[in-house]
Amino acid sequence: MAIAIDFGTSNTVISRWNAVTQQGETLKLPPFSQQLALNPPLIPSLLYWQDVTEGKVLLGQQVRDRGLDLKNDPRFFRDFKRGIGSSIQGFLPELDGKTITFEQVGEQFLNTLIAELQQEQPIDSLVLTVPVDSFELYRHWLTGVCSRWDIEQIRLLDEPTAAALGYGTTDGDVLLVVDFGGGTVDFSLVQLNLSGEGQDKKPMGFILKWGEKLLGESSGQKVKTARVLAKAGLNLGGSDIDHWLADYFAQQQGLEKSSLITRLAERLKVKLSSQSQATEVYFNDETLESYELSLDRAMLRDILTQQQFFDQLDDLMIQVLQRGRLQGIETRDIDGVLLVGGTTQIPAVQEWVQGYFEQDKIKSEQPFEAIAWGALQLAQGFEIKDFLYHSYGVRYWNRRNKCHSWHPIIKAGQGYPTNQPIELLLGASVENQPSIELIIGELGAENSSTEVYFDGDRLITRTVSSGETAVQPLNDSEGGRTIAQLSPLGNPGSDRIKVQFRVDEQCSLRITVEDLLTQETLLEDRPVVQLS
Repeated sequence: MAIAIDFGTSNTVISRWNAVTQQGETLKLPPFSQQLALNPPLIPSLLYWQDVTEGKVLLGQQVRDRGLDLKNDPRFFRDFKRGIGSSIQGFLPELDGKTITFEQVGEQFLNTLIAELQQEQPIDSLVLTVPVDSFELYRHWLTGVCSRWDIEQIRLLDEPTAAALGYGTTDGDVLLVVDFGGGTVDFSLVQLNLSGEGQDKKPMGFILKWGEKLLGESSGQKVKTARVLAKAGLNLGGSDIDHWLADYFAQQQGLEKSSLITRLAERLKVKLSSQSQATEVYFNDETLESYELSLDRAMLRDILTQQQFFDQLDDLMIQVLQRGRLQGIETRDIDGVLLVGGTTQIPAVQEWVQGYFEQDKIKSEQPFEAIAWGALQLAQGFEIKDFLYHSYGVRYWNRRNKCHSWHPIIKAGQGYPTNQPIELLLGASVENQPSIELIIGELGAENSSTEVYFDGDRLITRTVSSGETAVQPLNDSEGGRTIAQLSPLGNPGSDRIKVQFRVDEQCSLRITVEDLLTQETLLEDRPVVQLS
């Protein structure tokens, strides 16, 4: 059975390839899936941990059916995807004598879904989608979780690229995918080649586990490709809007911020996608208090404007269009704009997109299922031609500023595999130095960083100006930093080792280290970290 999972901040979609219809289909997974007639069977990304020691949890719709998402209960988790791989500011909950991390919550969520799917039929092939603007720690976490599953073939694919495939667009189209979910907004320019003509072999996405030959290798089949031309992302999503609305009602009506108010705000936001104004009434049978919250589209737009929501989207659009121009793609060359994710259903967001593109170019009919359906295409003969989204560098001591700085070795936009290795010469810094260490880091956006923190029971993500480059060290661990043992011992005054970096077909950074004094190769094409 071929499965694709779009693990989202607000909702998760599971799709299966139907061999009879030769199309993807969204799976219903009761009791976890919503059973709404007008919506696909989405699984709310919610978890209630009943017993940590025994691993007993409630998932998705189970949580909502019991009203557990309306109470300030430390056993209830929402928006936990945003906390995975992030440095959390505040106290993590302690349940049953154990401190619970968001990585543990996310793993329990996915493990429960996989176990339920495996009961029906063994999974042969699995594709998981990931946001564009995710640091390596998130991907490393996901890789570790996948390694413990009894599944032969597992791959990762950027969510916007999957969406382009899921919309079933035509050969040669240049598409702008606007993927706007609960936790992130990702823009991606993608060009499809459905005929497979004139394409070189490339790896199919980011392969985690592989047990058989790629489809088309032995059959001579022409491989279809999706070429990523440009991409940009931001930690901004529907969950932020829910919190802004909750803050608005708390201020206007003197209400206490709580999971209940946030849930009611989310319902209002969803209703305004199909009607001009909405009201939510809730009666608390314990306190005998009632709430009546009202909102219209104009008020929602004003709140979004006050939060500089559209300004942030403008900055993101400028980024991706500028990167497209470097690839020779002007705005007029974009054939279609694909809207993906629940936040794209907000009328104000659709109007914002229409400010950049003509209405007939915009498609929004598959906001929830396009990513999962498109991810299935990887198992049906599609290959992805991609590039590195982040920059990478090595840490050095900045004598002028008396602090550590980072020297870029690989810049964002670099295709892989690399044709020529990048070379560095390093020397000892103290007398009789026994080894040389090198810390490699992922360089984030300049002048801003993402901060994840608690506000009461709410997990908040925001972008803050820092004036510095956000860096995520990748190999800063005992044993991971050392790249050369020196014999004889090293001394300052001359270059001692030559380090060559290259990125292979699997997007892995590899290094070769040569001792210039002894002419000995200390490391040869050794994998160090997985890039994205």
